[in-house]
Amino acid sequence: MNNLFTEIENKNKQIPLAEILRPKTLEDFLGQKNVVDIHSPLNNLINSKRLFSFIFWGPSGSGKTTLSRIIANTVNAQFIEISAVTSGVKDIKEAVESAKIALRDGQKTILFIDEIHRYSKTQQDALLPHLENGTLFLIGSTTENPSFQVIPALLSRVQVIRLENLDDDSIKKIINNGFSYLSENYQQVEINNEILDFIAKLSRGDARFALNLVENSYFSSNFENGVRKLSVDNIERLAQSRKTRYSQQEHYDCASAFQKSLRGSDANAAIYYLAKMIEAGEDPRFIARRLIVCAAEDVGTANPMALSLAVSAYQAVELLGMPEARIPLAEAVIYVAKSKKSNQTIMAIDEAINDIRNGKDYPPPMHLRDSHYSDAKKYGFGEGYVYTHSNPEYNQQFLPDELIDRKYI
Repeated sequence: MNNLFTEIENKNKQIPLAEILRPKTLEDFLGQKNVVDIHSPLNNLINSKRLFSFIFWGPSGSGKTTLSRIIANTVNAQFIEISAVTSGVKDIKEAVESAKIALRDGQKTILFIDEIHRYSKTQQDALLPHLENGTLFLIGSTTENPSFQVIPALLSRVQVIRLENLDDDSIKKIINNGFSYLSENYQQVEINNEILDFIAKLSRGDARFALNLVENSYFSSNFENGVRKLSVDNIERLAQSRKTRYSQQEHYDCASAFQKSLRGSDANAAIYYLAKMIEAGEDPRFIARRLIVCAAEDVGTANPMALSLAVSAYQAVELLGMPEARIPLAEAVIYVAKSKKSNQTIMAIDEAINDIRNGKDYPPPMHLRDSHYSDAKKYGFGEGYVYTHSNPEYNQQFLPDELIDRKYI
C-alpha cells in the first residue's frame, strides 16, 4: 500500500528543472575542474573504486550533492541521503543497520548528510565508530567552513574538499541546456546573448539558481505564434533583488579584507567591502567597530582625528539606523583609508604587555607612588617627586629601575 501511495505521489510531483538536468556522470558534470579534472586526486580515487569519507565545502549550487550521487553511482555503493536539518541520531542508526545489511550482499554504503554543519556535537559523535570500523562511508556537504562547525574528531576521519562558485562558461552551458530541454519538451523559446549573460550574472555561479530562473522565466514569458518570448526586463522583475553570497566564512573574510584595505590605504577596495557587508545584511555596528579598531591600530597617532570620526560614525549608526547610516559609515571609511598610517600605538602597548607577561612586572619608583594618605611618608612613598609643570627641565625617572632604558616608542 505504501509503495502504491509513493508511486502516486511521484507521478503527481512537479520535478524542478534543476533536478531533471542533474548530471549523472563525471563527464556531464560542469565546473570544478580543479576537483574533478581527469587527472585530479578525486577523479583517480573514484575511478579506482576506492571509497573514503569526506566533506564537500562550498557555496549553494556548486555541485556538492550532484558529485556525491555521481560518486555513489560510479562505485556502485548504496546511497543513503539525509538532511541534518530534519534528521538525528535515530536516522544515523537506521543508516548503519541498512549499511550492515548491504555489506552482507557485498555492497558498500555512502551516507550523505546535507548541511552537516547543523549537526550537534552529540550527533556528529554518533558517526565516529561506524566510520572507524568501515561500516559506512560519509559524504557531508556544507556551505560553512568545517573548521568552525565540525568537531575535530570527525574532521580527522574525513578529507575536506573545497568547491568554488561555477565559472561563467559552465553556468552559461547549464543555462543553455535548460532552455534546450524546455524547447524540446514544451514550446520553442527565443533567447539571445543578452538574456544568457543576464541570467549568468544573476546566478553568481549557482547552478541551481540559474536553472530555477531559466524554468520560471520560461513559463512566465509571453507565448506568441508558437514561440516563448523572453526579455531581460521580465527576468529582472521575476528575479527581483538577490542578496549577496554571505556565509559565516565570508563574514570573516569580508571583515578581514575590509580592515586590510583600510590599512593599505585603498579607499576603493574598502568602500567595496563596506557595500558587500551592507548588502549581505551585516550588522552596521559590527562594521563601525571594525572601523574604530582600524582608526586606532593602523592610523593611530599619524592622524588622531581618524579615531574621533570612526567613533562618530558608530554613534551615527546608532542614531540613524540603516539605510541612512551607510553615508556616515562611507565617509569615515574614506577618511580612515586616506589617512596617513602609523602602528606605533598598538606596537607600543603590545610590547609593554608582553614584557609584563614575561616576568618584567615591577612596581613604580618610590617617588612616583601614591602619597595621599597619612602613613605614606613613613614608607617613603612620593618622597623626591618633582611636579613637572613647576620644573619641566628636571630629568625625572618614571620607568621602574629594572626598565630604565626600555623604549616602547
